[in-house]
Amino acid sequence: MKIPVKNLKNEEVKQLELPEAVFSYPYKEHLIHLAVQAVLAAQRAGTHKTKTRDEVSGSGRKLWRQKGTGRARMGSIRSPIWRKGGTVHGPKPRNYDKGMSPREKRNALKSALSKKVLDEGLVVIDSLSLESHKTAALANALAGLGVGEKALLVDHYDNYNLLLAARNNPRLKTVDALAVNVYDVVDRAHVVVSESALEKLVEVLSR
Repeated sequence: MKIPVKNLKNEEVKQLELPEAVFSYPYKEHLIHLAVQAVLAAQRAGTHKTKTRDEVSGSGRKLWRQKGTGRARMGSIRSPIWRKGGTVHGPKPRNYDKGMSPREKRNALKSALSKKVLDEGLVVIDSLSLESHKTAALANALAGLGVGEKALLVDHYDNYNLLLAARNNPRLKTVDALAVNVYDVVDRAHVVVSESALEKLVEVLSR
């Protein structure tokens, strides 16, 4: 499978052979769904907390005697049925991570990237090195490439001009080749990747 390699002026530089083991992987919707769930679950802090009757402030003494007052019996002002009392079965700190093996993660990413190639959403650039860090300059270059919707830019973290140019554009997200995940690929119409970043990504997914 071959794909054209372009420059930022939308000129074809050469043809690149994509490894079939990575970019011809069968589409597995259920596996992609699990990977997306895992990414979203990992983003949850899990720090929510409510206090039980043992933790809220207030005296533990019995409010009035058990019998003879005409009122319902009551043992503590910290009871959940009272205002400012404890919460029953409230949220507690927990870890939302969903376990996936490294092999499952790689296969899910290969499946998502293969689908992106079939949908013509993968754009390979010879280099994403920019002369300017201006947001408008990057937006114009991407528009010339036909990338007008949400896009994932894959290069290297030391490409500071790219990071600065993309960070003020809510439709763009820049990641390192080793930080690509299934959710980012599925969530965006185009994946724009530099040739060097693609080589690193293929190396990881071919293990």
